[in-house]
Amino acid sequence: MPIKDHKASEFLQTPEDIAAYLNATIEEMDDPRLLMKAFRNIAEAQGGVSELSRHAKVDRVALSRALSGRRHPRLDTLAKVADACGVKLRFSA
Repeated sequence: MPIKDHKASEFLQTPEDIAAYLNATIEEMDDPRLLMKAFRNIAEAQGGVSELSRHAKVDRVALSRALSGRRHPRLDTLAKVADACGVKLRFSA
């Protein structure tokens, strides 16, 4: 059976899918920049960085830089992007 390439963005169609993906990313995360790379995959699933920046009301260039994985994310940017993706930031004990 041949192996098929796939993109994570193909499986990120609902807020529930997105939340599960982000939770899995956080559990394995040792660098907060990886979370922003996960949000880049989500952006691809939702029409690209430009579309996500419009929904999040964040400058497209700034969002693209934040999603590059080369910078540490700002909490306000993270919260706006999460909200635009239909998920909420939560903490639990």
